[in-house]
Amino acid sequence: MKILCIGEALIDMICTDKGKTLSEGNNFLKKTGGAPTNVAAAIAALGGHVELAAKVGTDPFGRQLIEEMQHFGVSTKWMLQDSKFFTTFAFVSLMEDGERDFYFNRGADGQLTRDEIENIDLNDINIIHFGSATAFLPGPLQAAYQHLLQRALLRNILISFDPNYRQLLFKNDVQSFIDQSWNFLVCCHFFKLSDEEAMLITGATTLQDAAKILLEKTSATFAITLGKEGTLLGFDKETRIIPSIPVKPVDTTGAGDAFVGAVLYQLAGKPFAEIKTMSGTQWAHIMINGNKAGARTCEYMGAMDAFKHLNNDIFN
Repeated sequence: MKILCIGEALIDMICTDKGKTLSEGNNFLKKTGGAPTNVAAAIAALGGHVELAAKVGTDPFGRQLIEEMQHFGVSTKWMLQDSKFFTTFAFVSLMEDGERDFYFNRGADGQLTRDEIENIDLNDINIIHFGSATAFLPGPLQAAYQHLLQRALLRNILISFDPNYRQLLFKNDVQSFIDQSWNFLVCCHFFKLSDEEAMLITGATTLQDAAKILLEKTSATFAITLGKEGTLLGFDKETRIIPSIPVKPVDTTGAGDAFVGAVLYQLAGKPFAEIKTMSGTQWAHIMINGNKAGARTCEYMGAMDAFKHLNNDIFN
C-alpha cells in the first residue's frame, strides 16, 4: 500500500548574506522544498512507498524537483508540469533580529486542479497526507485539496494533516487559515502541529489549554512538536510528553517533516482497522521513532541533504 502526499513543490532561495534584506542580498542558496515534498522524500528515504501530487513548471526548476523526488524513490506520476506557469519560488533572508524578509513568488503549485486530482487512483492508497499551507490560499489547489479530502473520507482512507502555518502568507487573513485548518482537524485521523500553531488555531494562551481544546473538539491522535522539549502526544482524551532525542543541531529545517514522514511510514504497514485500535503505548513508540527521524535531520544542513541520511535503522 502507498502514501499519497499533496501540496506544494517549490524552490527555496535562501539568502546567505547574513542580516541582509532580499533587496540587499547578492548570494542565494537554491534548495528544493515544500512541506509535503519534504514529507514524501522522508518517507521514501525510510523505505516507504509514496506518491506526490503537485504541480511544477516545465522550466529547469520543475525538472529539478521531479528529478530530486525520483532520486529518493518517490513516485512522480502526479507531479504534473504546466507550461503556462513557472515553478513556485520562496525567497527568504534571516535578519539580525531574528525576523525574516520573505517573498513568495507563486506559480505552478497553486494550479493543481480538482479535475486532475479526480484522476488519481486511490485503490492502493491507504494514507493521504495534507501538508501544505499554500493550499489554503485562493486558487485551484484550494478546491483540489478540499475535493481530495472528501474522496478520502468516502473511501475510509487514513487522513494525515499538518497545516504548516506561514505568517507571511496569511498576515492579512489569519482567520481564513484557522477556519480551513479546523475543517481538516475535525476530519483527520492524525495531525501534527507546532506549539505556536496549536495556540493560534485554538485561540488558547497556553499549550495546556490548546491541547485540552484539541482533545475536546477532535477525535484524532495528534502530536504537538516542542523542539528540544519533546513532543506532546494527544490520544484518547489524554496527553503525555514524548522526550526529544539529544542532538547538537546543525540545521532544524525539515525536522518536523521528517517527524511526520516517520510517523506515516510506520502507520503505512498497518491496516486501518488496526490503527484505530492502537494503544497509547503503541502511539508513543511511533512518536519516539518520529523524534529519532527529526533528530537525525537536525544533524545535517538542508532538509533534502539530511533525508539522504535517513533509513529505518534509526528506529533500532
